[in-house]
Amino acid sequence: MKVKKECLLLEPDLGALFQMAQDSPSDKTVATKKCRHSRTSFTEEQLKILVQAFSQNPYPGYTAKQRLFNTEESRIQIWFQNRRARHGFLERPKKNLGSSKDHASPKEKIQDGRDRRCRTSYSSSQLQTLKNAFTENPYLGIDSREQLAEEIGVPESRVQIWFQNRRSRLRIQRKRGLEEASDQRQNQGQDL
Repeated sequence: MKVKKECLLLEPDLGALFQMAQDSPSDKTVATKKCRHSRTSFTEEQLKILVQAFSQNPYPGYTAKQRLFNTEESRIQIWFQNRRARHGFLERPKKNLGSSKDHASPKEKIQDGRDRRCRTSYSSSQLQTLKNAFTENPYLGIDSREQLAEEIGVPESRVQIWFQNRRSRLRIQRKRGLEEASDQRQNQGQDL
């Protein structure tokens, strides 16, 4: 597996991209580039494993993705998401409430529980670093997230999720604060 920088062309034109690939390196300066995200390149053998796993289960759990081969689980997750999108999977199939599978043995339920990613626990110093970064900018870009992830020693995907959860929590707190203020104003009006 190779990870390489992928650059986003500001004005994507497939014909122009194909032409740029054919032209000499000096002609490639025509398009303006903005590097955004790293891209994973899988080997032929890895792709065969992924395709086979996808044909067996298009929605593998966390541990199933980890067992495929030694690479970051989030990269494999993205591959499965993209594959499902290309093959027209609209959403995860819902479990039938009346099926006998819901009455599985306790051992099977434990097995299902292991497919989830373990909850990430942060040390107080990691939390303080995350909170400080959030105070500075609640919408970090990929480069800043990767730098922050390296600094605190967690995967970038966990930093991204922490920021999403923190923004959601902030919105809820603000909404509750506005509702409480409105209720207080109404109560003061009734006391008069």
